Parts: sequence; structure tokens; C-alpha cells
Amino acid sequence: MAAILLDVDGVLHVSGQPLPGAADAVRRLRAAGHRLRFVTNATTRSKADLAAGLQKMGIELDVEEVQTTADAAVEALRGRRVLALVIHAIVGDLEGLELVGDNVDAVLIGGADDTPETNLVFSYMNLARAFGEIELGADLYCLHRNRWWQTQRGPLLDSGCYVAGLEYAAQTAATVLGKPSAAYFDAACRALDAEPSMAWMVGDDLETDVVGARGVGMHAVLVRTGKFRPDTVEASRIQPDGIVSSIAHLPEWLEEHIA
Repeated sequence: MAAILLDVDGVLHVSGQPLPGAADAVRRLRAAGHRLRFVTNATTRSKADLAAGLQKMGIELDVEEVQTTADAAVEALRGRRVLALVIHAIVGDLEGLELVGDNVDAVLIGGADDTPETNLVFSYMNLARAFGEIELGADLYCLHRNRWWQTQRGPLLDSGCYVAGLEYAAQTAATVLGKPSAAYFDAACRALDAEPSMAWMVGDDLETDVVGARGVGMHAVLVRTGKFRPDTVEASRIQPDGIVSSIAHLPEWLEEHIA
């Protein structure tokens, strides 16, 4: 039996459309006795909404099994004054942080989506305000620094470009709170009471899922769905333990490869 971290977008669904066999694969993993945690860099929906969406797809899970970047932000920034440039839907998940507009200790950059709200959150005025606070001494954090995400229409630009822009302008480095940060993976392993060396990460993104998992000593499996790109895998020095066509094939693969 293993502790398994499952990425969500690109592994269980793409743009809200469930991938074939995902719900059945989760049931089979549970039936085999594996302990599961759903780990996501999604930053545009609340944890409760994410869980409800997965449940509507037939995936069996409790909201407590979902780990988000907002969880990591609350853990890292509790008690500090924070300027948060995030989609409104996740503000409730940041309960415990003091969200303010000026004289801040930290600037927090969230993720983008393909709605007009992204234009408001990452407007020039907001980014300039964030830059000004960093220049006055605030630390820069980001929920993730993904360059793009996969949709049914194809890849779309994500908020990593705004993080990189602030780093360049302010001559600083952002602390990443979600995947691939070691703290995020360590928190997931603790939640499953598992040593990283005995845990597996299943994802579609070599950069955030596999590299992050390997960094803390975990095993990793890539699925050929979502953001998977074979040329990226071929060019990387860090390789997964295995590659499967989709999560539908994961239960059989684990039976063959976990002693």
C-alpha cells in the first residue's frame, strides 16, 4: 500500500471535462488500500468548489483530502500583512491572513484564468502597487509560477509571467508556495503520515509535479494527458519512475511496480 498524491487538472480532468476512467481509477486505488491526497496548483476556485466539482465527476473524495496553494499561503503567511493579487473565489480560503492594501509585509501573487477578472487582478495599477510595496521591503510570494496551463482550446498563459516581471523589476526572488516547492510536498506527505521515500506523485507536468516530488525524495509517475509534452521529458535530466497513457492505467502500473 502506498501514499499517492494525485494532481487534479490534467490528470482527473481538463477544463472541467473528466478524463475517461478517472473516477474508476480513484475507486480502484482506494480499493487496493492506497492512501490518497489530491494536490493542486489551481488558484481560481475555492477548495470546497474544487472538491464539489470532482465529486460531480464521480470521483470519491472528502474536501479534507484536497490540498491547495491557499492552504500553503495561510501556513506560510499567517500573522503578516498581505497584499493579495488573487482571484476573488479563493479569498475565503485565505482566512487567517490579514489582507490589506498598503504598508504590507508580503505581496502574494495568485493564478490567472480566462475570464475578465484576470484583467482586473493583474492590472498595471495593481502590479505597480505590488512593486512599490516590494521596494519598501515587502517579501514576494506566489501561489505558483506556472508559465501556462492546458485547456480544451489549447495552452493559455498563466500568471508566472507576472511573477517573473515583478522579480525582474524589483530585483528579488519570489517564494513559491505551491508545487514544486518542497514545503508543499512535505505537507502532503505529513497529511498522509508517509515518508516521502514511500510516497508517489502522479501528475501531467514534469516541471511542477515530477521535479518537485523528486526534490523531496518521492517517486513520480507522469500521465500522457493535460500538459504532458514528450519533448520536455526527453530533454530533462530528471525523469519519472514511469509514464502511463492516463490515470485509467495507473492502478495496473502500480500493481506491477510497487513491491
